[in-house]
Amino acid sequence: MKVAVSHDVFRLAQVFTISRGSRTEAKVLTVTLAADGFVGRGECVPYARYGETLESVAAQIKGFAGDWTGLPDALPAGAARNALDCAFWDHAAKKAGKRVWDLLGLPAPRPEITAYTLSLDTPDAMQVQAARNAHRPLLKIKLGTPEDMARLEAVRRGAPDARIIVDANEGWTAEVYAELAPHLIRLGVQMVEQPLPAGADEMLAEIARPLPVCADESCHDRASLPALRGKYDMVNIKLDKTGGLTEALALKAAAQAEGYGIMVGCMVGSSLAMAPATILAQGVAFTDLDGPLLLAEDRATPLHFDDQGVHPPAADLWG
Repeated sequence: MKVAVSHDVFRLAQVFTISRGSRTEAKVLTVTLAADGFVGRGECVPYARYGETLESVAAQIKGFAGDWTGLPDALPAGAARNALDCAFWDHAAKKAGKRVWDLLGLPAPRPEITAYTLSLDTPDAMQVQAARNAHRPLLKIKLGTPEDMARLEAVRRGAPDARIIVDANEGWTAEVYAELAPHLIRLGVQMVEQPLPAGADEMLAEIARPLPVCADESCHDRASLPALRGKYDMVNIKLDKTGGLTEALALKAAAQAEGYGIMVGCMVGSSLAMAPATILAQGVAFTDLDGPLLLAEDRATPLHFDDQGVHPPAADLWG
């Protein structure tokens, strides 16, 4: 089997800002696996928050010399293993002449309503963003500063009927969250994602959680679950954190067995990165696979989005 990795860049439709910084491009790695006359593809987004760079992840991928069964032992959960695992699944489907969900013994995926993310900005700018996207059924607001109350109020004015979830990206303290929580309820927010920094979130077990709190940076794979007990109500499963679809499906089953609600999220990448996650997102509480909607350009065969949500991929995109 021949493994190749390329750097690809996709322009964003507008500047995308979270509490840790801004970007104008999605920089991704694309993996291709060629064997037996078939080619499988996978995509990952190396994430600096987890100590990953394009160069370090590409080196991990190029250094992999095993087979699919040895992948979990060869590479840690993260972007490199994700791209390889998803490429192996794509290759297996193409070789078998079946869709990935058939190989997994799962029903064909149906469209899932996805959140649309509003970038962190001034209250006035976020109100404009909200009004422009008020037709969307679910909005995700990027927050993470002590001045977020004005932003919340502005978004609700701009989109009075949309369901809202918020993501603080580790940007709050316990005191800020406790102060904001009643207002989140008042404004109809349905879930808050990672309000406190991972590794410094013990207070979530001590303070009231009047609405569901979802672990993102605090949850990577099944090994993360013991540390979440008593602090979180949901987990956000991302392929780039779990190390691919294989572990993501196992984490979903394990988390559900422990009573957690499930959110399926993404980094900012192309339709190729989101495609495997459409299988994972079936029947979950919240789907956040809007990466392609934030791009000014995408793969040749992009995922289809409409009023029903994000649809499963066409076979020539993935799986």
